[in-house]
Amino acid sequence: MKVHRFITVAVLGMGIAAPAIAQNFNRPPSFGTVNLSSNFAPDPTVVNVTAGGTVPAERLGGAECLGTIANAPDVRLNYRAGQGLPLVLSAVSRADVTLVVNLPNGQWACNDDFNGTNPGIVFRNPQSGQYDIWIGHYERGQSVPAQLRISEIIP
Repeated sequence: MKVHRFITVAVLGMGIAAPAIAQNFNRPPSFGTVNLSSNFAPDPTVVNVTAGGTVPAERLGGAECLGTIANAPDVRLNYRAGQGLPLVLSAVSRADVTLVVNLPNGQWACNDDFNGTNPGIVFRNPQSGQYDIWIGHYERGQSVPAQLRISEIIP
């Protein structure tokens, strides 16, 4: 398992996988939809999820896409960017989890280890639109409790 301390997506193309075989982001998210605008509160906004699934994230084509994820997104974030603030998506769990995000432009961003074994992605110039988010787990078919954290504060 690769160890990555910090991942920053400043230009689309860094840390983003080309959509090979896409997840079905048209399915309803398993743990709800969050609607946020720049300078939101509370920060972080937290969503409890069950991470994992049976679909290998590697099939999305990027070296950063690891673990197994569900078919449907875990959370859908409708985000309105502004005020020059970054968008930080991260997950925390007692288990080793991963993060897979389908961006508003259809590109994929993934991360494994951002803070210890917890994944995270910093979008310095986030796009407005729909972010479909999956939290994966290394054990295929195993589910573990996790939290998705949405913030505008870079750790």
